[in-house]
Amino acid sequence: MSENFRCSLKDSDEYRDFRSKYSKQKIVLDNDSRRVWTFFDTGPKTVLSPIIFLPCVSGTADIFYLQLIELNKKGYRAISLQYPTYWSHKEFIVGFLNFIDYYKFENIHLFGASLGGFLSQMFASEINKYVVSLILCNSFSDTSIFYRTETAPIFWLLPTSILRRQIMGKKVLDNREDKAIQDSNNFMESCLASLTQKELASRLTLNCTNSYIKSEPQLQSLPVTIIDVFDKNALSDEAREELYKMYPNGRRAHLKDGGSFPFISRFEEVNLHILLHLRQFDDTAVSAKRKTN
Repeated sequence: MSENFRCSLKDSDEYRDFRSKYSKQKIVLDNDSRRVWTFFDTGPKTVLSPIIFLPCVSGTADIFYLQLIELNKKGYRAISLQYPTYWSHKEFIVGFLNFIDYYKFENIHLFGASLGGFLSQMFASEINKYVVSLILCNSFSDTSIFYRTETAPIFWLLPTSILRRQIMGKKVLDNREDKAIQDSNNFMESCLASLTQKELASRLTLNCTNSYIKSEPQLQSLPVTIIDVFDKNALSDEAREELYKMYPNGRRAHLKDGGSFPFISRFEEVNLHILLHLRQFDDTAVSAKRKTN
């Protein structure tokens, strides 16, 4: 893939308008100055129970721009994060907790796509006092579904080109007749091209290191929405069913199609499910929305 890869969505008026209105912020919270959190923070800053978006392996902070635009219009505080290079789930949990504590958030709602969903569950199971609810999009509860647990320790050795192929796989070939899905694939490819070798290797390590989410009471009690796409994507039916078993009371939001990145290709449907999920907390102490008089 060329570093000069062109993406029509990044040339769109909507994306350009988003980038002109919202600045990309960066902060170092670890002792290692190379570990930089990159994020967009939209909506009322007085809200201390925001919804935080965590990306998939190939994602950057701007992949959820269509969600942030809509939620900002509705008065919600929404933050999209691009986390630093971490090599273990424990490191991520400690780093994410530092982020939450630094901004003095009282509670958080988490939207996680694929790996972001796995990390959201991992954080909620370990640090449950902050997490109010979960939205899991094309996500999973067990990394063994990728059949790469044995090779996870050597990702740091692989060159950038091989890591990119490992991540995108066959996604670019899916649903070639659907322009919206192809646009979403192209957008994600352009994001992938911006990630360094270390970022790519660490994402794949987190994605494939042998681990699973334990079914614990604090997770079972959370309001959960599971957004699934029933066409070609990275998840198997078995992985999807395992997630359903993890959250038997979770709300299932099924999309007929949308590929691997429905938050872009089918953003209107995904946004609707996010709003339905968040509205149950409106006018409560843990609302992600600006309070109205």
